[in-house]
Amino acid sequence: MYQEHTHFEVAINPNPDLNEPAVLFSGEGRPEPSHGIGPSVHEYYLVHTVLDGKGIFECNGVSYPCKKGDTFFIFPGILFRYQADASDPWHYTWVAIQGVTVSSYLRKIGVTKERPVLHTTDVPTAHELFRRIRLSFRQSAYSEMENLEASGWMRLLLHHFGLANADSIRSPERDLPTMIDRQVEHAIRWISLQYPQQISIQHIASTLGYHRAHLSKAFRAKTGYSPKQYLMNVRLKKAQELLVGNLTIDQVSSSVGFNDALYFSKQFRKEFGMSPTDYRNVATRTQEKKNGQ
Repeated sequence: MYQEHTHFEVAINPNPDLNEPAVLFSGEGRPEPSHGIGPSVHEYYLVHTVLDGKGIFECNGVSYPCKKGDTFFIFPGILFRYQADASDPWHYTWVAIQGVTVSSYLRKIGVTKERPVLHTTDVPTAHELFRRIRLSFRQSAYSEMENLEASGWMRLLLHHFGLANADSIRSPERDLPTMIDRQVEHAIRWISLQYPQQISIQHIASTLGYHRAHLSKAFRAKTGYSPKQYLMNVRLKKAQELLVGNLTIDQVSSSVGFNDALYFSKQFRKEFGMSPTDYRNVATRTQEKKNGQ
């Protein structure tokens, strides 16, 4: 196959982690006129971006003429064929990816078995990202680090394709969330991740570009709670989890964002009708009965 290219290079991942989307190999080539591959099937995803020239990609009985900026995706187990043009053969670069979540990544950028081709106008950026993937595999003593680096560049490549394909990803029958809806979702994630910190609702609102009252109104409309109430609920529910363990009450209080253990106990009793200590005793007895002790 190499002899059928005027230029051919490939880099292999020596240590792919298949528990995550992983790069298996990546390459770049300039096939001879009319050079073709297939009909064949692969056991991995294979992504080609056309850097110049043109050719034909076929899968599922559909033929896709491809030119500079087009990227075609070969899915595992799907019969495919592709061939360089006879007069203007393509120059392309590729990456093979494997992993149980790859299909969900591709759906997010608008690629499916029924829609396996997308287009980017920023070919130089895509080309550089493919090159960075190949350069990750330096045959060093740290193959695990090379795998991590290649996976990072691969995700940036998919991100690039997703941005280039953003308009077509939007489905007309699905309303896009409004800006305030997105900001409320952002605030929810912020609270859910940062609850151990001394969170200021005012700071969240100003960071997201909204007046506190406006964000609070939208937040309540979506969740049924004010941001402050939501934060309290998150902290107390997490405290429930931690109380079934070996931490002291003071340690639990501090771990969920309370500076004052007495104030924590007061809020916990108000919410659950018992003190943290009583809750721990009840939860422990329940767990012992469940375990047959």
